[in-house]
Amino acid sequence: MAAVDEGNDVGRTVEEEEPLCEKREREEEEAETETLTPWEQHSSIISIPRFDYKAPSSLIHHSHSGFLVTCTIKREKSATKEVMSILGKYIASMPEEISEVLKSKKQKLCAHEIEEGEDHLENDALQQTGENPNVEDLKLANEEHNSLMSLVKLTKSGLLLFTFPVENSPDTTSIVSRVFQSMESGALKAPIWCHRIFPVQATCGLTEKELRETVSKLVQRFVNDKDNNTLSKPVKFAAGYQRRGVEETKGKIQKEASEVLDQCSLLDRIKCFETLAAGVKDIVPDSVVDLKAPELCVLVELLPLSRIPSGSIVAAVSVLPHRLVSTKPKLCIKPLVPESKHKKGQN
Repeated sequence: MAAVDEGNDVGRTVEEEEPLCEKREREEEEAETETLTPWEQHSSIISIPRFDYKAPSSLIHHSHSGFLVTCTIKREKSATKEVMSILGKYIASMPEEISEVLKSKKQKLCAHEIEEGEDHLENDALQQTGENPNVEDLKLANEEHNSLMSLVKLTKSGLLLFTFPVENSPDTTSIVSRVFQSMESGALKAPIWCHRIFPVQATCGLTEKELRETVSKLVQRFVNDKDNNTLSKPVKFAAGYQRRGVEETKGKIQKEASEVLDQCSLLDRIKCFETLAAGVKDIVPDSVVDLKAPELCVLVELLPLSRIPSGSIVAAVSVLPHRLVSTKPKLCIKPLVPESKHKKGQN
Protein backbone atom coordinates (compact mmCIF):
# COMPACT_ATOMS: atom_id res chain seq x y z
CA MET A 1 0.00 0.00 0.00
CA ALA A 2 2.82 2.35 0.86
CA ALA A 3 4.51 1.53 -2.46
CA VAL A 4 1.35 2.44 -4.33
CA ASP A 5 1.10 5.72 -2.45
CA GLU A 6 4.74 6.48 -3.24
CA GLY A 7 4.14 5.78 -6.91
CA ASN A 8 1.11 8.05 -6.92
CA ASP A 9 3.15 10.84 -5.29
CA VAL A 10 5.80 10.52 -7.99
CA GLY A 11 3.13 10.58 -10.67
CA ARG A 12 1.58 13.72 -9.22
CA THR A 13 4.98 15.38 -8.97
CA VAL A 14 5.73 14.80 -12.66
CA GLU A 15 2.26 15.98 -13.67
CA GLU A 16 2.66 19.13 -11.56
CA GLU A 17 6.13 19.97 -12.90
CA GLU A 18 5.10 20.01 -16.57
CA PRO A 19 2.37 22.64 -16.29
CA LEU A 20 4.61 24.64 -13.94
CA CYS A 21 7.33 24.84 -16.62
CA GLU A 22 4.75 25.78 -19.21
CA LYS A 23 3.40 28.43 -16.91
CA ARG A 24 6.85 29.93 -16.41
CA GLU A 25 7.44 29.99 -20.15
CA ARG A 26 4.12 31.74 -20.69
CA GLU A 27 4.94 34.29 -18.00
CA GLU A 28 8.32 35.01 -19.61
CA GLU A 29 6.72 35.41 -23.03
CA GLU A 30 4.06 37.72 -21.64
CA ALA A 31 6.69 39.82 -19.83
CA GLU A 32 8.74 40.10 -23.02
CA THR A 33 5.66 41.00 -25.05
CA GLU A 34 4.75 43.78 -22.61
CA THR A 35 8.13 45.43 -23.19
CA LEU A 36 7.76 45.37 -26.98
CA THR A 37 5.96 47.88 -29.11
CA PRO A 38 2.91 46.78 -31.12
CA TRP A 39 5.12 46.67 -34.25
CA GLU A 40 7.56 44.24 -32.59
CA GLN A 41 4.80 42.09 -31.13
CA HIS A 42 3.43 41.50 -34.60
CA SER A 43 6.69 41.00 -36.46
CA SER A 44 5.29 37.68 -37.71
CA ILE A 45 2.71 39.70 -39.66
CA ILE A 46 4.68 42.84 -40.54
CA SER A 47 7.86 41.30 -41.91
CA ILE A 48 10.95 43.37 -42.63
CA PRO A 49 12.19 43.01 -46.21
CA ARG A 50 15.81 42.20 -46.86
CA PHE A 51 18.11 44.89 -48.15
CA ASP A 52 18.18 45.11 -51.92
CA TYR A 53 21.94 45.20 -52.51
CA LYS A 54 21.46 45.97 -56.22
CA ALA A 55 19.55 49.15 -55.41
CA PRO A 56 22.56 51.44 -54.70
CA SER A 57 24.07 50.61 -58.09
CA SER A 58 20.73 51.24 -59.78
CA LEU A 59 20.48 54.62 -58.07
CA ILE A 60 23.80 55.63 -59.59
CA HIS A 61 22.64 54.84 -63.13
CA HIS A 62 18.90 55.55 -62.99
CA SER A 63 16.52 58.01 -61.37
CA HIS A 64 14.19 56.51 -58.78
CA SER A 65 11.33 57.76 -56.65
CA GLY A 66 10.63 56.57 -53.14
CA PHE A 67 10.66 57.64 -49.50
CA LEU A 68 13.47 58.76 -47.22
CA VAL A 69 12.40 58.30 -43.61
CA THR A 70 14.08 59.74 -40.52
CA CYS A 71 13.57 57.77 -37.34
CA THR A 72 14.82 57.18 -33.82
CA ILE A 73 18.42 55.96 -33.80
CA LYS A 74 18.77 52.25 -32.94
CA ARG A 75 15.06 51.70 -33.60
CA GLU A 76 15.35 51.32 -37.35
CA LYS A 77 13.64 47.92 -37.40
CA SER A 78 10.64 49.16 -35.47
CA ALA A 79 10.51 52.24 -37.69
CA THR A 80 10.65 50.06 -40.81
CA LYS A 81 7.62 48.07 -39.70
CA GLU A 82 5.84 51.25 -38.71
CA VAL A 83 6.38 53.14 -41.94
CA MET A 84 5.53 50.08 -44.05
CA SER A 85 2.19 49.85 -42.28
CA ILE A 86 1.55 53.58 -42.84
CA LEU A 87 2.55 53.72 -46.49
CA GLY A 88 1.10 50.37 -47.53
CA LYS A 89 -2.48 51.51 -47.15
CA TYR A 90 -2.04 54.53 -49.42
CA ILE A 91 0.01 52.71 -52.03
CA ALA A 92 -2.65 50.02 -52.23
CA SER A 93 -5.38 52.60 -52.87
CA MET A 94 -3.82 53.53 -56.21
CA PRO A 95 -4.87 50.54 -58.36
CA GLU A 96 -3.54 51.82 -61.70
CA GLU A 97 -0.02 52.49 -60.48
CA ILE A 98 0.04 49.31 -58.43
CA SER A 99 -1.11 47.28 -61.39
CA GLU A 100 1.76 48.55 -63.53
CA VAL A 101 4.33 47.97 -60.81
CA LEU A 102 3.08 44.45 -60.22
CA LYS A 103 3.34 43.67 -63.93
CA SER A 104 6.91 44.92 -64.04
CA LYS A 105 7.78 42.69 -61.08
CA LYS A 106 5.63 39.76 -62.28
CA GLN A 107 3.38 39.88 -59.25
CA LYS A 108 -0.23 38.72 -59.29
CA LEU A 109 -1.60 40.18 -56.09
CA CYS A 110 -4.33 42.77 -56.78
CA ALA A 111 -4.65 46.10 -55.02
CA HIS A 112 -7.89 45.05 -53.36
CA GLU A 113 -6.19 42.15 -51.59
CA ILE A 114 -3.44 44.41 -50.30
CA GLU A 115 -5.89 47.03 -49.06
CA GLU A 116 -8.03 44.41 -47.34
CA GLY A 117 -4.95 42.88 -45.73
CA GLU A 118 -3.76 46.26 -44.46
CA ASP A 119 -7.17 47.04 -43.00
CA HIS A 120 -7.13 43.77 -41.07
CA LEU A 121 -3.54 44.40 -40.09
CA GLU A 122 -4.33 47.76 -38.52
CA ASN A 123 -7.62 46.73 -36.91
CA ASP A 124 -6.57 43.34 -35.59
CA ALA A 125 -2.82 43.33 -35.16
CA LEU A 126 -1.78 46.88 -34.35
CA GLN A 127 -4.73 47.66 -32.10
CA GLN A 128 -4.44 44.21 -30.47
CA THR A 129 -8.15 43.58 -30.39
CA GLY A 130 -7.72 39.84 -30.35
CA GLU A 131 -6.46 36.96 -32.46
CA ASN A 132 -6.45 37.52 -36.18
CA PRO A 133 -8.06 34.54 -37.97
CA ASN A 134 -6.21 35.35 -41.23
CA VAL A 135 -2.62 35.70 -40.06
CA GLU A 136 -1.19 33.61 -42.90
CA ASP A 137 -3.19 35.57 -45.48
CA LEU A 138 -1.94 38.83 -43.99
CA LYS A 139 1.65 37.62 -44.08
CA LEU A 140 1.30 36.70 -47.76
CA ALA A 141 -0.34 40.03 -48.63
CA ASN A 142 2.29 41.97 -46.71
CA GLU A 143 5.17 40.10 -48.36
CA GLU A 144 3.72 40.80 -51.80
CA HIS A 145 3.24 44.46 -50.89
CA ASN A 146 6.78 44.77 -49.56
CA SER A 147 8.19 43.51 -52.86
CA LEU A 148 6.92 46.68 -54.55
CA MET A 149 9.60 48.74 -52.81
CA SER A 150 13.30 48.08 -52.31
CA LEU A 151 14.82 48.67 -48.90
CA VAL A 152 18.20 50.31 -49.55
CA LYS A 153 21.10 49.89 -47.14
CA LEU A 154 22.49 53.19 -45.84
CA THR A 155 25.65 54.04 -43.93
CA LYS A 156 23.98 56.42 -41.47
CA SER A 157 21.80 55.48 -38.50
CA GLY A 158 18.33 56.96 -38.06
CA LEU A 159 17.55 56.85 -41.78
CA LEU A 160 15.52 54.49 -43.97
CA LEU A 161 15.33 54.57 -47.75
CA PHE A 162 12.68 52.85 -49.84
CA THR A 163 12.74 53.05 -53.64
CA PHE A 164 10.33 52.05 -56.38
CA PRO A 165 11.26 50.53 -59.73
CA VAL A 166 12.50 52.96 -62.36
CA GLU A 167 9.20 52.96 -64.24
CA ASN A 168 5.52 53.03 -63.25
CA SER A 169 6.06 54.36 -59.74
CA PRO A 170 3.25 55.81 -57.60
CA ASP A 171 3.15 59.55 -56.90
CA THR A 172 5.16 59.74 -53.68
CA THR A 173 4.18 63.35 -52.97
CA SER A 174 0.49 62.51 -53.18
CA ILE A 175 0.98 59.59 -50.81
CA VAL A 176 2.75 61.71 -48.19
CA SER A 177 0.06 64.40 -48.57
CA ARG A 178 -2.61 61.83 -47.80
CA VAL A 179 -0.64 60.63 -44.76
CA PHE A 180 -0.67 64.18 -43.36
CA GLN A 181 -4.39 64.55 -44.13
CA SER A 182 -5.20 61.31 -42.32
CA MET A 183 -3.19 62.38 -39.28
CA GLU A 184 -4.88 65.78 -39.18
CA SER A 185 -8.33 64.17 -39.37
CA GLY A 186 -7.49 61.62 -36.68
CA ALA A 187 -7.88 58.66 -39.03
CA LEU A 188 -4.19 57.81 -38.60
CA LYS A 189 -2.47 57.58 -35.24
CA ALA A 190 0.75 59.47 -34.65
CA PRO A 191 3.78 57.24 -35.30
CA ILE A 192 6.13 56.31 -32.49
CA TRP A 193 9.44 55.79 -34.24
CA CYS A 194 9.17 57.61 -37.57
CA HIS A 195 9.78 61.37 -37.52
CA ARG A 196 9.64 62.51 -41.14
CA ILE A 197 8.74 60.94 -44.49
CA PHE A 198 10.43 62.74 -47.35
CA PRO A 199 8.77 61.93 -50.71
CA VAL A 200 11.64 61.39 -53.15
CA GLN A 201 10.49 62.42 -56.63
CA ALA A 202 13.79 61.74 -58.39
CA THR A 203 17.42 60.89 -57.77
CA CYS A 204 20.53 62.01 -59.60
CA GLY A 205 24.29 62.23 -59.35
CA LEU A 206 25.54 65.26 -57.48
CA THR A 207 26.89 67.08 -60.53
CA GLU A 208 25.94 70.54 -61.75
CA LYS A 209 24.49 69.25 -65.01
CA GLU A 210 22.43 66.39 -63.52
CA LEU A 211 21.13 68.37 -60.57
CA ARG A 212 20.10 71.36 -62.69
CA GLU A 213 18.33 69.16 -65.24
CA THR A 214 16.53 67.19 -62.51
CA VAL A 215 15.34 70.35 -60.75
CA SER A 216 14.11 71.87 -64.03
CA LYS A 217 12.18 68.70 -64.85
CA LEU A 218 10.50 68.63 -61.44
CA VAL A 219 9.71 72.37 -61.50
CA GLN A 220 8.07 71.93 -64.91
CA ARG A 221 5.97 69.10 -63.48
CA PHE A 222 5.03 71.30 -60.52
CA VAL A 223 3.99 74.21 -62.76
CA ASN A 224 1.93 71.90 -64.99
CA ASP A 225 0.05 70.44 -62.02
CA LYS A 226 -3.52 71.74 -62.00
CA ASP A 227 -3.43 72.05 -58.22
CA ASN A 228 -0.78 74.74 -58.56
CA ASN A 229 -2.59 77.03 -61.01
CA THR A 230 -2.73 79.82 -58.42
CA LEU A 231 0.99 80.55 -58.53
CA SER A 232 1.72 84.24 -58.14
CA LYS A 233 3.89 86.37 -60.40
CA PRO A 234 6.72 86.37 -59.77
CA VAL A 235 6.74 82.82 -58.39
CA LYS A 236 8.24 82.61 -54.89
CA PHE A 237 10.56 79.69 -54.19
CA ALA A 238 13.04 78.45 -51.60
CA ALA A 239 15.65 75.71 -51.51
CA GLY A 240 16.79 73.36 -48.78
CA TYR A 241 19.93 71.21 -48.76
CA GLN A 242 20.64 68.37 -46.33
CA ARG A 243 24.17 66.89 -46.39
CA ARG A 244 23.75 63.96 -44.01
CA GLY A 245 27.06 62.39 -43.07
CA VAL A 246 29.26 64.96 -44.81
CA GLU A 247 29.16 67.52 -42.02
CA GLU A 248 29.87 64.82 -39.43
CA THR A 249 32.93 63.73 -41.37
CA LYS A 250 34.05 67.33 -41.65
CA GLY A 251 34.02 67.64 -37.89
CA LYS A 252 35.91 64.39 -37.27
CA ILE A 253 38.45 64.20 -40.06
CA GLN A 254 39.06 67.64 -41.54
CA LYS A 255 41.64 66.48 -44.07
CA GLU A 256 39.47 63.75 -45.59
CA ALA A 257 36.46 66.07 -45.64
CA SER A 258 38.46 68.67 -47.58
CA GLU A 259 39.43 66.06 -50.14
CA VAL A 260 35.78 65.09 -50.61
CA LEU A 261 34.77 68.74 -51.04
CA ASP A 262 37.47 69.14 -53.68
CA GLN A 263 36.12 66.15 -55.59
CA CYS A 264 32.54 67.46 -55.65
CA SER A 265 32.00 71.22 -55.76
CA LEU A 266 28.26 70.88 -55.09
CA LEU A 267 28.99 69.76 -51.54
CA ASP A 268 29.53 73.46 -50.98
CA ARG A 269 26.17 74.94 -49.96
CA ILE A 270 26.52 78.19 -51.90
CA LYS A 271 27.44 76.39 -55.12
CA CYS A 272 24.56 73.93 -54.69
CA PHE A 273 22.02 76.71 -54.05
CA GLU A 274 23.22 78.52 -57.17
CA THR A 275 22.62 75.38 -59.21
CA LEU A 276 19.16 74.85 -57.71
CA ALA A 277 18.17 78.46 -58.45
CA ALA A 278 19.39 78.09 -62.03
CA GLY A 279 17.24 74.98 -62.45
CA VAL A 280 14.17 76.84 -61.20
CA LYS A 281 14.79 79.88 -63.40
CA ASP A 282 15.20 77.67 -66.47
CA ILE A 283 11.46 77.02 -66.20
CA VAL A 284 10.22 80.11 -64.31
CA PRO A 285 12.53 82.99 -65.31
CA ASP A 286 10.73 85.61 -63.20
CA SER A 287 10.88 83.58 -59.96
CA VAL A 288 12.25 85.10 -56.76
CA VAL A 289 13.57 83.67 -53.51
CA ASP A 290 11.22 83.87 -50.51
CA LEU A 291 12.30 81.95 -47.44
CA LYS A 292 9.25 82.82 -45.34
CA ALA A 293 6.34 81.91 -47.63
CA PRO A 294 7.61 80.04 -50.70
CA GLU A 295 5.08 78.61 -53.17
CA LEU A 296 7.41 75.89 -54.34
CA CYS A 297 10.22 74.37 -52.33
CA VAL A 298 13.20 72.59 -53.85
CA LEU A 299 14.60 70.06 -51.38
CA VAL A 300 17.82 68.12 -51.91
CA GLU A 301 18.92 65.28 -49.64
CA LEU A 302 22.27 63.52 -50.03
CA LEU A 303 21.84 59.76 -49.77
CA PRO A 304 24.49 57.97 -47.65
CA LEU A 305 24.37 54.83 -49.78
CA SER A 306 26.26 51.69 -48.86
CA ARG A 307 28.39 49.75 -51.34
CA ILE A 308 28.88 52.40 -54.00
CA PRO A 309 32.14 53.41 -55.72
CA SER A 310 34.28 55.94 -53.90
CA GLY A 311 33.52 59.47 -55.07
CA SER A 312 29.98 58.63 -56.23
CA ILE A 313 27.39 60.84 -54.57
CA VAL A 314 23.65 60.47 -55.18
CA ALA A 315 21.05 63.06 -54.21
CA ALA A 316 17.31 62.77 -53.70
CA VAL A 317 15.40 65.72 -55.15
CA SER A 318 11.82 66.94 -54.76
CA VAL A 319 9.87 70.10 -55.61
CA LEU A 320 7.09 70.39 -53.04
CA PRO A 321 4.26 72.79 -52.19
CA HIS A 322 4.54 74.96 -49.10
CA ARG A 323 1.95 72.93 -47.18
CA LEU A 324 4.31 69.95 -46.92
CA VAL A 325 7.35 71.79 -45.58
CA SER A 326 8.54 73.65 -42.52
CA THR A 327 10.51 76.86 -42.98
CA LYS A 328 11.82 77.21 -39.42
CA PRO A 329 14.45 76.70 -38.16
CA LYS A 330 15.39 75.46 -41.63
CA LEU A 331 13.57 74.40 -44.79
CA CYS A 332 12.70 70.71 -44.63
CA ILE A 333 9.79 68.30 -44.89
CA LYS A 334 7.23 68.69 -42.09
CA PRO A 335 7.56 66.35 -39.11
CA LEU A 336 4.83 63.75 -38.66
CA VAL A 337 4.64 64.65 -34.98
CA PRO A 338 5.44 68.09 -33.50
CA GLU A 339 9.11 68.19 -32.59
CA SER A 340 8.34 69.05 -28.96
CA LYS A 341 6.91 65.55 -28.55
CA HIS A 342 9.92 63.73 -29.92
CA LYS A 343 12.19 61.94 -27.51
CA LYS A 344 15.91 62.29 -27.31
CA GLY A 345 17.76 60.60 -30.17
CA GLN A 346 15.59 61.82 -33.06
CA ASN A 347 16.88 63.13 -36.40
